[in-house]
Amino acid sequence: MTDIAVDDRTDFLSSLPAGRRDRAFACAVVVVSTAIFLMLTPFAKVPLVPEPIFIPVYQSALLVNDVITAVFLLSQRRLSRMQGLSLLAGGYLFTALMSTMHALSFPGLFSPTGLLGAGPQTTAWLYMFWHGGFPLFVIAYARYGLAEQPAGAGRTTILSAVSAIVSLVCGFTLLATAGQALLPPIMEGNHYTPILIVVISTVWLLNLAALYALSRRRPYTVLDLWLSVTMCAWLFDIALSAVFNAGRYDLGFYAGRIYGLLAASLVLIVLLAENGKLHLQLAKLRESDREKAAELRRISTVDQLTGIANRRAFDDALDQEWRRMMRQGSTLSLLLVDVDFFKRFNDTYGHVAGDQCLREVAKALASRARRAGELAARYGGEEFAVLLPNVDRDEAKKLGEAIRATVRERNIPHERSDVAPYVTISVGAATIANLPQLAAALSRSDNLPSATIPGASVLIEMADHALYRAKQSGRNRVMAAGADDAAQLTHSCVSPTAA
Repeated sequence: MTDIAVDDRTDFLSSLPAGRRDRAFACAVVVVSTAIFLMLTPFAKVPLVPEPIFIPVYQSALLVNDVITAVFLLSQRRLSRMQGLSLLAGGYLFTALMSTMHALSFPGLFSPTGLLGAGPQTTAWLYMFWHGGFPLFVIAYARYGLAEQPAGAGRTTILSAVSAIVSLVCGFTLLATAGQALLPPIMEGNHYTPILIVVISTVWLLNLAALYALSRRRPYTVLDLWLSVTMCAWLFDIALSAVFNAGRYDLGFYAGRIYGLLAASLVLIVLLAENGKLHLQLAKLRESDREKAAELRRISTVDQLTGIANRRAFDDALDQEWRRMMRQGSTLSLLLVDVDFFKRFNDTYGHVAGDQCLREVAKALASRARRAGELAARYGGEEFAVLLPNVDRDEAKKLGEAIRATVRERNIPHERSDVAPYVTISVGAATIANLPQLAAALSRSDNLPSATIPGASVLIEMADHALYRAKQSGRNRVMAAGADDAAQLTHSCVSPTAA
């Protein structure tokens, strides 16, 4: 029962505990990032060739990454109903919009001073709002933990959150453009002013606080782990592009933004990888379900004792072949087989030997019913049935004789039999050939005074009459019924006197 419970559990990236391998890989990424950061720091102020085209390329990639990540997180929130994921998705949407405003206002990119009515301080302050706002979303996500949201409230919450984030971005943009006179100057051309260190230190501490909040979460999930790696990359980004460098277009400026792009990509890469794993697991589960369904169908249609079709499978096949016969005006035959004096066999040799006897008879039937559509089934007790589509009366009787001979050849001892010292069978064969009108009439069971012969069961009744005659005639033989028997049976069913 424990294994089933584990298999049925639905794990999401937001609730999947971080394993040892996940932690080791994340630590390796942080170690490599730290090493690269330490190597680049002494050269952060080295001026490089200004490439304004770098900004739209970088910001476009950032926008795509953040929007896709937000969509992934919202889709997981809809499935898991965890409130914290809405906040985290909001954080990524915030960064996507803020990076767009930052690119539009960047001086010398779309216009000498930037769009949106930007001034000399606009782009730098948008960068601060952007890099100081995202860690606040992360802290809020860490605060909510794995708390679930009531079902049905998700769509309203998402729309409200998106509206609030758009308003927040518009507010920050308005403050950095129309209200930039209210903000202290942190840029002189492409270089930083001394007051920048105070502002950037505040932003850096907010990112450090987000990293601390993530480390305190319990249980610690895979998403928390890679968010922590992302916050480490953001710390390196801020340090290279706004602390250790001298201004725009130096080594720190470019390297810091590359760190930012990698940071934005980390969670998305993990989300995509985990999503691929989930698809693989889903494919395996579907394949397992197909196998289980096939096994259930097999169990539900196979007689457990003899291994051939059971009564349910026989009834379904008979109904299907009957309908086909009515549509096409073809031939349908049936053999009913009964083991002679089987009760005496059980009394003499015991039920274990009786079960083995039934298995041998079933094997004999199955070895003869091999053509497409032919079906050997256990009808009940020691009775068997063989359904024979497109087989006429003579061929059905011939097949019955072959089955009787096959059972005889198995030489199963039966000292209490009155007909032979071995097990024998009696067979009743019935055929309806080229009688679609008769078949249709017999199918309208609601019109028959007697409800004992509804539709296709007339064929069973005919075969049963033939089997009865085989027994009355001394057993160990095959008797066949035909169209005359069907007509007589129909007449007896619809006749008022018969009713």
